[in-house]
Amino acid sequence: MKTGRSGKFRGSLLSRYLLIMVIALLFIPVVFPAALIGYQLVNLNIIDPLFPSEPEQENPYTGLRLERTWHQEAKKLKDKTPAQIDARLKTLSQEYNKAAVFWVDGQGKLREPGGSKLDLPKQWSASDAMAFMKKYRESYGKFTVVAFIGDAESLGKGFMVIEVPKEVQSTRSDSVSDRTFYFVYVLILLMFLAFVAVSWMFFVNMRRRLLSLQHAMTVQGQNGLPEPIQVKREDEIGQLENAFNGMVAKLGRSLKREREEEELRKRLIANLSHDLRTPLTVIRGHVHTLQKEPLSDRGQELLKLTEAKLGDLGALIDNLLSYNLLTSGRYTLQPVQADVLRIVRESAAAWYPLWEKEGFEVDVSLQEEPLWWLVDIQWFRRILDNLFQNVLRHAHSGLYIGIATEAAGGRTAIVISDRGQGMQSSSGGKGAGIGLAIVGFLTREMGLSMLIEGGSQGTRVLLYPAGSEKPGLMIK
Repeated sequence: MKTGRSGKFRGSLLSRYLLIMVIALLFIPVVFPAALIGYQLVNLNIIDPLFPSEPEQENPYTGLRLERTWHQEAKKLKDKTPAQIDARLKTLSQEYNKAAVFWVDGQGKLREPGGSKLDLPKQWSASDAMAFMKKYRESYGKFTVVAFIGDAESLGKGFMVIEVPKEVQSTRSDSVSDRTFYFVYVLILLMFLAFVAVSWMFFVNMRRRLLSLQHAMTVQGQNGLPEPIQVKREDEIGQLENAFNGMVAKLGRSLKREREEEELRKRLIANLSHDLRTPLTVIRGHVHTLQKEPLSDRGQELLKLTEAKLGDLGALIDNLLSYNLLTSGRYTLQPVQADVLRIVRESAAAWYPLWEKEGFEVDVSLQEEPLWWLVDIQWFRRILDNLFQNVLRHAHSGLYIGIATEAAGGRTAIVISDRGQGMQSSSGGKGAGIGLAIVGFLTREMGLSMLIEGGSQGTRVLLYPAGSEKPGLMIK
């Protein structure tokens, strides 16, 4: 168990992120010395063997060497005459031809054996010597060495001076140091850019995988569900991808089971509907025969009630068959441009005798102009029949049905109203709602909207073409 957990940690996003942070924390204290050591190893083992340089003489103008040599020369001139000092300094000026050489004797007279032609006073006083010494201390462009003749001030023979420009003091080691300095900084810069690139690639890759997962969640496959995605790494995002694939698999199994149950239900409804038709026909025949027999008024009333219930049962079976036929896709709607007001008038005329028999007040107020909708004529009649039948069953107490046209949202709607007790009240003829489900399915498939407004004063059903709203059945 511990080994599995440690293996998961090593491959996780957290471990990689911590590794990047550790590299960032060790960048300066570790990378800088490592860069110096690496440069030295490369320089000694690769560059120098491949490109050997010729040995060069030591630079005589270097600071310590020049100062030591100059004091030694001053000590040798302890017992020399001015002429001999001039001759020796002239020789030294020729050896150090890039430097300016002069000396001042014990009487303060300037002597320039090398012909340096410096801008100096010809006769020196104590103040001149102090001013020169101050200038010597503040000099930044030249390297100056001053030594007393005999290397002792007490001899009173004066002092000798050599001035060297600092640019001639550079050595090969200096250029190597400069090159090393630039190399190290370039190497550190490259390492920093590499660190930034690694960090950027880490987060870009993580973002790309999350966007890929988001895309997989929004794209549906042939079965209406997202397709599983390929898991490439077993890190946190990989675990999320595995969970997503598991969810898709569970949804697929649930969808398959739901479709199997739906198919079983449809077959059961179809079989029951066909099996019920035969005994229902027999019962209707017996009831019709009984009506011809001499019965009491109570018997005749019960026969009428039985016949009405048999009619309701027959209508329910028809609705079940129709709903099963529509939802299983065995009947394809064939919409055409039709004058729906003509269809409404024909359906109302067919129902008018029944309404008149039941004592309904029928109020038809339709516009004269045709109203063209894209509908399947047969199933549009079925919608109207279901709506008229609902009024007869559930709003019989109001004994009123109104059929009219009115404007609704910039469109012309067909309105069927009653004065019953509303949809919330119970009626003796209330069924399972199969007829209303058929109407909702048909209106949705034909691109129509049906709005049912119910209240204590009755119910209004508005039927009109769907616009921006979703087609189908809506109840307020």
